[in-house]
Formats: sequence, structure tokens, C-alpha cells
Amino acid sequence: MSDILVVDDERDIRELICDILQDEGYATRMAGSSDECMAELNKAQPGLMILDIWLKDSNMDGIDILGHVKRDNPDVPVVIISGHGNIEIAVAAIKQGAYDFIEKPFNIDQLLVVIRRAMETSRLRRENASLRRQDVKSAEMVGNGAAFRVLKGQLDKVTKSNGRVMLTGGPGAGKEVAARYIHAHSNRSGAPFVTVSSAAIQPDHMEEVLFGRESPERGVEQGLLEQGHGGVVYFDEVADMPPGTQSKILRVLVDQSFTRVGGTAKVRVDLRVISSTSRDLMALIAEGRFREELYHRLNVVPIEVPSLEDRRDDIPELARHFINEFNREQGLPLRELGEDAVAMLQTMRWPGNVRQLRNVIERVLILGDGTGPIEARDLPGQAEASGDDAGAALSPTLTTLPLREARELFERQYLMAQINRFGGNISRTASFVGMERSALHRKLKSLGVVTSGKAGGRVAQMEDDED
Repeated sequence: MSDILVVDDERDIRELICDILQDEGYATRMAGSSDECMAELNKAQPGLMILDIWLKDSNMDGIDILGHVKRDNPDVPVVIISGHGNIEIAVAAIKQGAYDFIEKPFNIDQLLVVIRRAMETSRLRRENASLRRQDVKSAEMVGNGAAFRVLKGQLDKVTKSNGRVMLTGGPGAGKEVAARYIHAHSNRSGAPFVTVSSAAIQPDHMEEVLFGRESPERGVEQGLLEQGHGGVVYFDEVADMPPGTQSKILRVLVDQSFTRVGGTAKVRVDLRVISSTSRDLMALIAEGRFREELYHRLNVVPIEVPSLEDRRDDIPELARHFINEFNREQGLPLRELGEDAVAMLQTMRWPGNVRQLRNVIERVLILGDGTGPIEARDLPGQAEASGDDAGAALSPTLTTLPLREARELFERQYLMAQINRFGGNISRTASFVGMERSALHRKLKSLGVVTSGKAGGRVAQMEDDED
């Protein structure tokens, strides 16, 4: 159980409150001035504060301290007490974020009821924070191919710094997983990871969502930036951020502070910023749709997240990972992957990247009979091409060519697909297709197929593409 910090300049009052709370089973700490209070806060965050408004011979009064607590320890409920209570002080305290206000001389039973409610609120907030810290599955990096190892090596280098990172890559490539990996392995891992979906938030509400709002009717409402204090804010698809918001975010990055909508007080935040985009930001800058200064602020460490087609070696491991995940979370059948299914998955096109592979595996598990290994014919788009009518599997291009040209086109496409499947590894490709390595080299040369380096591995392409 977290302790309760009692702050009151009258020694008899704070000792009385602590004695009562200790009789109820609560651990307590005491402070008689604002300096002592701030020192106790710096030692450890309490589960609850009981705070007197008036503190003699102190640099700050209770309202000032409340402001500091709500800025630096927003999850700590604060119960205000005062012997000079009036409605204006109560309203000011609630507006600043106090949990409740009790006037001296207070009724012990009333005080205990408020404290029990506040401590329950504190407990729920701690549990939510703990659940956030335990949510590591989305930060799990899966793979072992060359492109994946390059990516993971880059991510590992930035985990211990506070440098801003810009993740680029196609939709579904795993940019948010990479961002969560950085957070989970950083010194901020116990603090919040807050996602700002730049495309999903209405432009008219973007500033309120980010910075929060203050109003007499609803008091203080924290925005996403304030909720992320001490942790990481992840701007997903930052290119979709409205131009007006871009300017204000730029100021936040420079000042590490902002003003809530409808408010006047500066709110200071300690944030690490990670951004992502699947678009060409330099082109958007040239079109005047993205601020160049903001780009340079965010793009301190650029990291490219490779596409799934550049990570074909990882496809079997990713597919098995998703099978286990769907079995664990949804109770879907725990099925093996047949060799023909593995080969098909590694040669398919993946414009939707890892997200598309995940969806394919989920579809197969839901629609399948739940028995035996997953076969190539179970995969979307493959069943109709595996019937008795062999002509159904031929592409229109092949059917218009003479046999010799059709065979040459098929061999070229087939070998390019297999080379890409094995990440450009000629030995593994030769073993799979049943050819000697030297014979495969001669065949590739006769077909005009070359391999070139890409994304940590190699890719097959037509010789003319080199020109």
C-alpha cells in the first residue's frame, strides 16, 4: 500500500491526522513546510496527499504546491484542508485538480470517507500504470533475417538516449512496434507510452486532444502530452498533422511546455518524442504542407523499417508467432505450417506488410477446419488455383506466348521469386529448386536475372533494371 503524505504547518494537526490514519492501517509521512513537502515528494511519490492551504513561513502555499503536484505527479490525489475555507478557495483548489476540499475543524469520519475514496482512486491509477508497463507483447520484435537484424541493431542504439527518432516505412511494416520496442527498453519504460494518431483526430479538436482544456464547468482536463509526462509520445503518421498544430508542436519541442486550451498557466512536460510516417516528408515540405523546421526537430535519428517483402526470411517465424498469439488470445486452433504453405507465404506479394500477414493467418485459422497443418491451398487466393483444371492457374500472359517463351518467362519469374524468398542466398535457393549452385548461376545468367543488395539482404531483378 502506498503511503499518505500529510502537509500542515501545525504540528499537532499533522500528528493527529497521521495517528488516526496509522490506526486505520495506512503508512504516513509528514511535512511542516513547502520545502519539506517538496523534499518528501522528491524522495518518493505518495499514494495520496493531505495538504493545508495556508503554510506559515513557507515559500509556497497549498495552491502553489498543488500546481506542482498536478504537473509532476498527476496521478497523486490531493485532499485540501483549511481553517480559513470559503467557496472561492474550494473552487480554486478543484480547478487546480484537487480531489476534494475539507474545512477545519474537520469531522474524522468525513475525513476517513474522503481518504478511502481517494486511496481507491490512487490504487486504480497505479494498477492502470502497471498494466501499461505489462503491455509488452506489442513491443515484441520477431525475426532473424538480415534486414531485421539491421533494424534491431539501430533500435538498440537509440533505446538508452532521449534523442528524437523518425521511423519511416510502408503502412503495416511495424513502425509502432519499433517505437514501443524503443520505449520498453529505455529508462522511461515504467512511464506512459502515449500514441497520437495524427490522421484519426479531427483537425478542429487536435489542439484540445494534445494540450488539454480548462473551463469553469469541467475544471482541468489533461491532454495527451500531459498524460505522457515522463514517458514517450508517439506521433503516428505525423504527415497528417494539421499545419496549425505543427507550429504549436514545434514550440512544445523547443520549450518543453504549453498552455491548455482555455487556460493561461504554462504546463511543463518531460517527453521523449518518436514519430513515424509512410509518406515522403521532403516532398510535402516542397509543397508547403509540412514545416521544414519541425521535420528537422523530429528527424534527429532517422530509422527505416523494412517492408515484409524485404524480410521474406522472417515470414515463417512471424506466421508461427501470430498462430501462437491467436491461440493464446482468441482460442483459435494451434496449427503447424506445412512446407508448401511456408513456400507460398514467402513468394506472395505483401503490399500491406506485416499487418497483412497477420490478417491472412487470422483468416486461415478462423475459416479452416482446425485440424492438420496449414497448407498452401488454405491461403487466400490459392484454393481456386489448385483445382484439376491446370489452365486456371496460368496467367493471361503465359497463355498468349509460344511454349519456349512461356517456359523462359515462367523460369525467370519462378527463380526470381525463390531467390527473393531466401533473401538472395543462392546456396539455399539452389538446394530448394534441386539444382547445383553453378548450374543455377548459369541459368540465372541465361535468363538475365541478377541479384543486388537491398535492405540488409539481396534481391533478384532483371538485368535491364541495372541500367
